[in-house]
Amino acid sequence: MDLNELLMQSAELQGRVAEFLIPRPGVDSARIRVSKVMCAVSFEHAESIKILVATGNFTSAVGLLRLQYETLVRAVWLSHAATDTEVSKLSAELNRESAKKADNLPLLIEMLKKLEGKLQQDILEQLLEIKEYSWKPLSSYVHGGLHAIDRHSKGYPLPLLVNVLKHSNGLALMAGNLAVILSGDPAFKGRTLALQKEFFQCLPDVAPCCSL
Repeated sequence: MDLNELLMQSAELQGRVAEFLIPRPGVDSARIRVSKVMCAVSFEHAESIKILVATGNFTSAVGLLRLQYETLVRAVWLSHAATDTEVSKLSAELNRESAKKADNLPLLIEMLKKLEGKLQQDILEQLLEIKEYSWKPLSSYVHGGLHAIDRHSKGYPLPLLVNVLKHSNGLALMAGNLAVILSGDPAFKGRTLALQKEFFQCLPDVAPCCSL
């Protein structure tokens, strides 16, 4: 599959997953509401990655993958492991005082640890694998490290871009799946699994990506 074909299939998958994130009438708890917002933010990053790859802004696209991952982890943490106090910090109206309080929240590694025993094990393992194999290179792109300098100056190999798109698609599907769970809508039952089977060619393999 060439890059253009992968982009087209990824865009189709994105459109199908987007249905799960459409706001629906109803009264949500603060926990569900902020978790849904984080799902939507993570999904927005996924959409932006495709746009950036399509326009040739590859360094920005790879760096954005870290943000997509971080916001997904936070969405999962909010729904499964955050305390009521932590949820309240992220559901408060934005002002100087509330922003200061929200600074004192768990870091990514702490959120992942708090999810142990509270999240389906295979999903937690996927999130941990990305942290293990991809966090450092992704951080290098974000902070202007060697990965960003070398790739931007010498060019991006096709396998790397394919890897980024596939993992972005996988994270987007995970965000969609969480949104389905949070919605409690029985009409969505089995939909994300069906999409996983239909779009397997533009999703990552079981093994995590290592070469970024």
